[in-house]
Amino acid sequence: MKILIIEDEKSLLEDIKHYLTENGYNCDYSTTVKSALNKLAENKYTVALIDLDLPDGSGLEIISYIKNTFPEMGIIITTAANSLEDKLNGLKLGADDYLTKPFHLSELNARIYSLIRRRNFSGKNALVFDGLEIDTTEKKVISNGVALQFTKKEYDILVFLASNPTHLITKEALAENIWGDKAEMATTFDFVYSQIKNLKRKLNEVGLKDYIKVVYGLGYKFKN
Repeated sequence: MKILIIEDEKSLLEDIKHYLTENGYNCDYSTTVKSALNKLAENKYTVALIDLDLPDGSGLEIISYIKNTFPEMGIIITTAANSLEDKLNGLKLGADDYLTKPFHLSELNARIYSLIRRRNFSGKNALVFDGLEIDTTEKKVISNGVALQFTKKEYDILVFLASNPTHLITKEALAENIWGDKAEMATTFDFVYSQIKNLKRKLNEVGLKDYIKVVYGLGYKFKN
């Protein structure tokens, strides 16, 4: 999952970025309205964390842009305690949640997880398919009562594909959402092909064949 952190307080920005990266998220950041809008025009994000008080304007402008351009993106406002009116305006524009500074990073992580679960998993803690269960709370994959062993990247790919079962996921979109900015430095997508191959092999070994369909030249689809 890829997150855009929009925050001009350097120490807080670094703390958030480090904490969320350690918890498995790919993070980009911006410190101004202008740079945030540029990032949003060039990349796809699952969630944006938006400070409303930025050096060159209000985060409300960013919220309005996101809701008009990427209505499926989650938005969490982070703002000072005395900004009730701005928070209410942000929620009216379409923000999903807000946190008042100072806040605990563990609470931020919980809010992000809850938002992603509501949007991608219809509020459920597990994705259940024929013969396969993905427990997104414990980060476990179970087939017929037996826990399967995946690497973190394999698990992330499986969850990303399974949470978008009606969509064709291009290799570019998969790489961007799982590897973040590192994907942009790659000259080939061999790292994607390798992870997909291993993931399909492990699913095949327990009889879960064709759960990940390769659409040659285009990308991947999850069995629905």
